[in-house]
Amino acid sequence: MRISVIGAGYLGLVTSVSLAQIGHNVVGLEPDRDRAEQLKNGLLPLYEPGLKGLMKTNMNEERLSFTHDRTQALNDTDVIYIAVETPLLSNGRVDLTAVEQASIDIATTISQPVIVVIKSTVPLGTLTNIEKLMKKHTKIPFQMVINPDFSRQGNAVHDTFYGDRIVLGAVNDQAANVVEEINIPFQIPIFKTDISSAEIIKYASNAFLATKISFINDIARLCENAGANIDDVAFAIGLDDRIGRKFLGAGLGYGASFFPHEVAGIEQAAENVDYRSSLLESVLRVNNNQHSVFMKKAKEVMDGEFLGKKVALLGLSRKPKTDDVRGAISIRIANYLLDLGANVTAFDPKAIPNAMKVLPEEIEFASTIEEALIDADVAFIMTDWDQFKDLPLSKYEELMNRARIIDGRNCYPLDYVRNYKIEYHSFGRPPVWIEEESELKQ
Repeated sequence: MRISVIGAGYLGLVTSVSLAQIGHNVVGLEPDRDRAEQLKNGLLPLYEPGLKGLMKTNMNEERLSFTHDRTQALNDTDVIYIAVETPLLSNGRVDLTAVEQASIDIATTISQPVIVVIKSTVPLGTLTNIEKLMKKHTKIPFQMVINPDFSRQGNAVHDTFYGDRIVLGAVNDQAANVVEEINIPFQIPIFKTDISSAEIIKYASNAFLATKISFINDIARLCENAGANIDDVAFAIGLDDRIGRKFLGAGLGYGASFFPHEVAGIEQAAENVDYRSSLLESVLRVNNNQHSVFMKKAKEVMDGEFLGKKVALLGLSRKPKTDDVRGAISIRIANYLLDLGANVTAFDPKAIPNAMKVLPEEIEFASTIEEALIDADVAFIMTDWDQFKDLPLSKYEELMNRARIIDGRNCYPLDYVRNYKIEYHSFGRPPVWIEEESELKQ
């Protein structure tokens, strides 16, 4: 089937490449000419595991192409996917500017009937509003379907081919059936419903996961006050099949993923239908306070003295296996450390180029973990990259001015840390002191 995809960000590229991989002829529309030229030359402008190889394969087999030409992309096609970014505005609302512009571009360009599929994350009621907007700009008939994305950034390719379900929302059964036919080769269960339900399913799914994260972080604070171990608590409650073990990891919270988007979106949806969710308000409040909890812990560990201290900031991306720093807690922490007078040296396996665009020039960037740790007074672990979890703890002993770690992701088991002369602080678990220090603390 002939498919066009508007958007060449994380969502748009994964959508384009995946649809080509299962046999469709796909044209990706990227309005930015320079970025479109990069893609036409097989250059991936972002990092997503497994995506580059699939993109090149499908381009070589002529199932996938890219263009900045709207007419070339949107005419002579059967189905058009809108897969543009919908970031959060400063007021917490979802920014639909790109979705609205894409719909206008479609309406003013198409010369034959099409099916428009909304893949972007949008609040309740968006599809109806977009349909009205398009009808103002075209008399050509079109049908609309919403197909929410459930993939995780950093695991998007895997999730697309091995997901739990594909959800389709539509008014017109024929349009839904066409999009169902497109997705059958993925061999993933397909669930068809009405538009409003499909819009809410996306937000409700991730809002529920966000609730689990805020819940376990709240329990982690209780554990610290009670001298308990959140690892043991989370493991035990996760054995209950009704609860499950996933998303029960205490730490800095979900600011390093898309969950703020989902929670804000479902709150916005609730407002649109005159409903207020006190539960989600609490979820947001707990999560938004996590970086403050982290810095309070850090100040206590450092006796409030950051002036002139070298901080090794390990991890800049908002989650592992991506170079995306939008909304990353590490960016806020880095700026806060500078305000305290610290000397910050940061390292991330993939995200440094993007972080350099948004962080002050006072931040130093290391080319290796070891370089970041040399003569550091304290190390902050902000992202749970495997490179950090696999780093021998002896490196902290050897390289740091003082082997002191404040772990925002609970990367290391406490029993493992106790084998080294390292001062270690994490979320919801007892601290590990260097032997001499432990005597002083008593």
